[in-house]
Amino acid sequence: MYSVAETTLRRRRAGTLARRDCQPNSRKLTQLEEQVIVGYILDLDQRGFSPTYAAVRDMADKLLAARGAGQVGQKWPANFVKRTDSLTTCFNRAYDRQRALCEDPVLIKSWFDLVEQTKAKYGICDEDVYNFDEAGFMMGKITTQLVVTASERRRRPKAIQPGNREWVTAIAAINAAGWSVPPFLVFAGQYHLSAWYEEKDIPRDWAIAVSDNGWTNNELGVEWLKHFNAHTKTRVIGARRLLVLDGHESLHSLEFQELCKENNIYTLCMPPHSSHLLQPLDVGCFSPLKRAYSREIEALIRHHINHITKLEFLPAFKAAFNQSFTSANICSAFRGAGLVPLQPDVVLSKLDVQLRTPTPAALPEAPWEARTPSNVRELEAQSTLIRDRVRRHKSSSPASIIEAINQLKKGAEVIMLSAELMRDRITNLERANEAASARKQPKSPACFCSSLEEKHAD
Repeated sequence: MYSVAETTLRRRRAGTLARRDCQPNSRKLTQLEEQVIVGYILDLDQRGFSPTYAAVRDMADKLLAARGAGQVGQKWPANFVKRTDSLTTCFNRAYDRQRALCEDPVLIKSWFDLVEQTKAKYGICDEDVYNFDEAGFMMGKITTQLVVTASERRRRPKAIQPGNREWVTAIAAINAAGWSVPPFLVFAGQYHLSAWYEEKDIPRDWAIAVSDNGWTNNELGVEWLKHFNAHTKTRVIGARRLLVLDGHESLHSLEFQELCKENNIYTLCMPPHSSHLLQPLDVGCFSPLKRAYSREIEALIRHHINHITKLEFLPAFKAAFNQSFTSANICSAFRGAGLVPLQPDVVLSKLDVQLRTPTPAALPEAPWEARTPSNVRELEAQSTLIRDRVRRHKSSSPASIIEAINQLKKGAEVIMLSAELMRDRITNLERANEAASARKQPKSPACFCSSLEEKHAD
């Protein structure tokens, strides 16, 4: 019925394990040593320091060296991960150190507390919450996309892009109710051209400004605020409007802040290097906008338009803006940033690095059972259990005491093996700190004077 050989069934009934369930005699590390390595890897991974194959191999070699054994083979880490259910492999990603430092749950939680207190203090409704930011575009640059090719192709196909890399800044603002303020575009140039405004497809409520390099400055920041106020002052629900923004220099000018105060606009600046988590535009709008713009430029290239000017940029950007700044995307962006509705856990659950040590679990109230202790508290409880059983033991079987002692021995082995790995890590960190300190130490004046004297003597 199940196509299992009779000899296989007889061997299983006799107690013979399957090959996948038994430990090969050639395995160098004991089962306990492998368990310690697994625990150490999981601990490193939880703290954001996932080890490489080379680091895992080094762990195994350290434990083998502690008992005078040899080293594991070149393929041992891959095989070890493959046969361990709780481990897997994946490619890590480069991550900006400043962003990682700002992914502190305490810092993020304090931001949401500030938002909540500000809304309560000034009577700000969800419908009066806005997010402002800017995005830069190179007119002729396209992004990498998934394409369909012949199965025989061995190399990645190339996408031709126009050579024009002129910079354009798009300033956008979105409302938590699901609508957007008309865009404010900044072109590189000295003068406005009438042809920009003769483009029939461009809405008349869009604003276009110029600067030397296509970037924003303090004056353009104030001009945008006037543009923002003109399109939002008639839609105020509560007492004030809340404008969430990043720490861009053009938004901290005195004129900008005074204009906000005059028009009952309260600004809140996000923590530095946290816009990828806390800013709705970065969370849900700008990436779709840039992908959509890239598709529009590719369509122009397919029609043999190989030079993108401001006249081609405007309709392409308009199409991309309409595709990406939809009501659904905007509402989703505010939800993803945890702003509206106010849900800090939406962001806190995304944090990769746990910067605080979790509170140890409380001791269980139930009677202690004989098992391998994993920390000092459990070791103390296990020792108390053994002492109590020894006192009560008279003529009864010592099996329970022996089992408890074996578990205690196993726990001690785990601690010693873990300490061996930790000792090696501490040694490496001390060497790195010594090297860093040596580089920072200035050359002593005495040595410098001595070297000058020797030079003059020569």
